[in-house]
Order: sequence, then structure tokens, then C-alpha cells
Amino acid sequence: MRNILAIAGKELRSLFVSPIAYVVLTGFLLLGGWFFFNMLFRFSYLLTLYTGIQNAGAVQALNLNEYVIAPLLNDFTIVLVIMIPLITMRAFAEEKRSGTYELLLTSPLTVAEIVLGKLLGLLAFVAIMLGLTGIYPLILIFYGNPELGPIAAGYLGLFLMASVFVSIGLFASALTDNQIIAAVICFVVLLLLYILSWPAETAGGGIAGLLKYLSVVDHFNEMVKGVIDTRDLVYFLTLLILSLFLTHRAVEASRQAQ
Repeated sequence: MRNILAIAGKELRSLFVSPIAYVVLTGFLLLGGWFFFNMLFRFSYLLTLYTGIQNAGAVQALNLNEYVIAPLLNDFTIVLVIMIPLITMRAFAEEKRSGTYELLLTSPLTVAEIVLGKLLGLLAFVAIMLGLTGIYPLILIFYGNPELGPIAAGYLGLFLMASVFVSIGLFASALTDNQIIAAVICFVVLLLLYILSWPAETAGGGIAGLLKYLSVVDHFNEMVKGVIDTRDLVYFLTLLILSLFLTHRAVEASRQAQ
């Protein structure tokens, strides 16, 4: 465990040594703030409008979770599809380019320790990134009365989705020594997982069900509603373990080639 934590710390420090961490954090928070305040202003506008025309039913139907939190978290998933490849592209590719990959592979560390260490380091950065956005729900809690259950479940789903995205990015980075290629591979795979359910509306029953099950968005949307289903947890954990297994095999193949 000590070796894993050492690699995780090294990976996290390497992110903050480079400008990537600061650019990603700034971009993520700027976009998050833009999305949040636009949705909040829209909610305020609708509340003022319905109150002005004395539509009590419409006012009662307005809900902070439905009109602000859920759309905000869904927008975060789109930003993660773009940002995660930038975070993970250098994990192994930079090691190969700089020549430290061979030293890493010939060290007494096991492949599992290397992979898990890098995963934990990157997830720590993602946790910081998502944690900073917690100010938006806090604003709503301070000034309004949103439901806390769906917020907690939504952030759990967001972190699980980000964990899957990071593991896929690790695998992409382990395949090449070019950071741009690693980022493109990761982005394409993440985008496919994101849009996989789009043809489900026109597909047949069995195919539609399969596409919806394989799509990360459908599982995430259930958690945003406050529903934590074991099927959704199993889905995210299965993708995470599969991606880590493929990464392990890729790194193991490189070690055997030494």
C-alpha cells in the first residue's frame, strides 16, 4: 500500500508542477460557474413570472434540484468528457517520452502497484476538481431548500463516472508514447460511451435496452434523481475494473518487452 500511495503522490505532484492542472481547474470552474448562474437566473425568472401571473401550481412545481442541480451535473459530465483526456494523457505517455518509463518498469514495484498508484493520484485530482464545485450546491442550501439526497447521489454518480473516464484514459495513455494520440483515443471512447444510447429511440426493443444499459448517461441520470441502484453501481465498477485490467495488461506487455 505504501508503494501505491507513493506513486499516487508523485502523480498528483506532477500534475500541479505542470500548467495542465491549473488550466483544467480554471476551465472547469469557469464553465461550472457559467452553467450554474445561467440556470439559477432562469429558475429565478420562472419563479418571478409564475408568481406575477399568480400561477400557484406552476410555482409549486418549480424545484431547485430539477431546474438547477440536475442540469448542472449533466453539464459537468460533458465537460469531463473533454477534460479527462487532458488530465490522463500524460500518465504513461509522458513517462515513455521522457525515458523514465523504463526505470519505472525495472523498479521492484509490481504492475498492479504502478497502475493503482497512478489511478489514485489522478482520482485525487478529480476529487479536488469536483470538490471545488461544491460551492454551487452550498449556495443553494444557504439561500434555498434543495433536497440533499439527490445532490449527494448525483455527486456520487459524477465521481463514479469520472473514475471510469480516468481508468479509460490510463489505458489510452499506456498504449502510446504520444500524449496527443492518447488524448484523442480517450476522447473518442468517452464520447462513444456518452452518445451510445442516442439511437435507442429508433432501435428495436432488445437493442434499445442494450444501448441504454451500455450508456454511462442513462446510469448517471438515475443517480441524479436520487436513486442509487445496485445495477448502476455494478455498471460503473465493471467498466472501472475492465479498464484497469486492460491497462495492467498493456503495462505488463511493455515490462516483458524490456
